[in-house]
Amino acid sequence: MTGDPVPDQGIWFRVESSGAASGVRRAAERLGAQLHLGARRTADLAIVAAELTSNLVKHADEGVLLLRPVRSGGEAGVEMVAVDSGPGMADLTVSSQDGHSTTGTLGIGLGAIVRQASWYDGYSRSGRGTVFVVQVWPADPPGQEWAAGLTRPLTGETRCGDGFAARVVDGRPQVLVSDGLGHGPLAAVATDAALAAFRDAPAGSPKTVVEHLHRALAHTRGAALAVAELDRPGGRLRYAGLGNISATVVDDGRRRGLVSLPGIAGHQRPVVREYDYPYGERALLVMHTDGVSDRWQLADYPGLAERSPLLTAATVLRDCGVRRDDAGVLVARAP
Repeated sequence: MTGDPVPDQGIWFRVESSGAASGVRRAAERLGAQLHLGARRTADLAIVAAELTSNLVKHADEGVLLLRPVRSGGEAGVEMVAVDSGPGMADLTVSSQDGHSTTGTLGIGLGAIVRQASWYDGYSRSGRGTVFVVQVWPADPPGQEWAAGLTRPLTGETRCGDGFAARVVDGRPQVLVSDGLGHGPLAAVATDAALAAFRDAPAGSPKTVVEHLHRALAHTRGAALAVAELDRPGGRLRYAGLGNISATVVDDGRRRGLVSLPGIAGHQRPVVREYDYPYGERALLVMHTDGVSDRWQLADYPGLAERSPLLTAATVLRDCGVRRDDAGVLVARAP
């Protein structure tokens, strides 16, 4: 990690030694300064980073951490997502209390994180590992996001060709997942163009938005992408997709796959169709690129579907992401 600005999609760190933990702390401090977090909150951020990485070094298997900026309105904060594959904790609530330890240490790590963080969430299962997400803001945190996700580049790459975005336009919540063709910088250029075009797209149905994105990507190598609109009052979800984007509605433990048509946005003249699906009050939308296996089952993670969308997305990426491709997951719950 150099002194360069941290990109919005963030940087992943493998945390297996105290040296790596020190690197994460220094990077977090630089990001706090980059975002003008203020001296006091940057110091709090450094404590959170140190405790998260210390827990990964001492207790975790295959620990990794994502560091990235988060923005809401005119404010910016720092987000960290700590992920490991074991041994996990039977009761994360108990483990986050000061004085609790599984290794004979003081056991103040998670308690310190909880005190310094503006917002946090966590999920753990014995034998499966732990996911912990934390945000540090300069003042009061914004409300919980209704849609959240994360991406991870192909092993050995620094740029990720997968991306996601969410917006509410004319009261209509919409989300996008994009997978730039191939991987690396040119794939990232295609997805960056898709995200920018989505944010600026005029209000319209998912089909109309996908057609707009297709035109906007003509100068790129193209992308597989999909747009969903969540209409909670109407109990419907509208969806239009091109290429290998997987989308699933999970409602009351049941999965319903959504239909994406063959094609590449930005190339040739693809057929774009919009499909309509039932969307219940407690339904959850999970979308991901082909760098994530679709063999996940939220029923295997009791209570996870009720937690924050980011926590769910990080857990799916941990257990179903593949290392031979870029990977991205978005989870949304209609606001």
